[in-house]
Amino acid sequence: MTISGEAGGTGVDPERLDDDDLFRELLRLHETRHETLRHGSDDALDAHTTRTAELEGEYLRRFPQREIAPERLRSGRA
Repeated sequence: MTISGEAGGTGVDPERLDDDDLFRELLRLHETRHETLRHGSDDALDAHTTRTAELEGEYLRRFPQREIAPERLRSGRA
């Protein structure tokens, strides 16, 4: 495993985070997305997008059977 924070990355490898830290990191990224989109540099937005993809990918890997709210489904989709 690598540390993304080394050599210009954006943080600890998501695989190394425990579940609580993963949830906390995801929440913080989602809270800061709008501000980064509106006011961050291109590099900041790229880093934010990359880190979000890393953490969301790890979440989906750990919780493939996550609860999906029926009201969040499009008609005819499963």
